[in-house]
Amino acid sequence: MSKETGPACEERTEAAAPRRLRYGRALNIALRTAHLGVTGVLCGGHVFGVPSEQLYVWLFWVILTGGLLAAVEAFPHVCWLVQGRGLCVLAKLCLLCLIPWLWNYRVAVLAAVIVLASVGSHMPARFRYYSVLHGRMLDDHKPVRG
Repeated sequence: MSKETGPACEERTEAAAPRRLRYGRALNIALRTAHLGVTGVLCGGHVFGVPSEQLYVWLFWVILTGGLLAAVEAFPHVCWLVQGRGLCVLAKLCLLCLIPWLWNYRVAVLAAVIVLASVGSHMPARFRYYSVLHGRMLDDHKPVRG
């Protein structure tokens, strides 16, 4: 929800239009739905002891759909990545990528990912839109300044 564009998050002028991904909303909904579905299968598989050979493909799909969803979210506002919401998503992706090396702790790691997902989605706006790069909250009503 910020007014930034580009990697440096420079101030956007009144005349400049925000970047939009064609069919971005539909893509976001489709990816989010797929991500929730494959995450449910992955978590259930780990909890109920499905053989690891069957779970690796689901882990791949969770990471892929999560990464694509993050890219769709970050496209219009690249500063999304340094806000609380983006940092939660990046932390979840990192934890998921560690599962092959932390196999004995996979259920605990997945539980941490679920907690991060819930907290990241429902935390107050002052944390969700806080940019660690800018040291303040970014929103649609305030332009980003150097």
